Amino acid sequence: MKASKFSDAQKAFILKQGADGVPVADICRKAGISQATYFNWKKKYDGMLPPDMRRLKQLEDENSKLRKLVADLSLDKEMLQHVIRRAEGQRS
Repeated sequence: MKASKFSDAQKAFILKQGADGVPVADICRKAGISQATYFNWKKKYDGMLPPDMRRLKQLEDENSKLRKLVADLSLDKEMLQHVIRRAEGQRS
């Protein structure tokens, strides 16, 4: 996924403008983002401060790494079980 050119502080500032009643179209035009991007950020980060946003990204990255690790280990387990079954079948 492409890294954002906006810092967490910039995203928080943009979202705060919307919460303060500035029209979304004006916010997006000034920031150079689409309304879809604004609403995606709002859905993901609304009410968060920059440190919370950073922590969320760290947790998402960690979660992704752990999911990959579990998938790799599950595949290893399947392969080892297959080898054991074949070896037991040849002994019989």
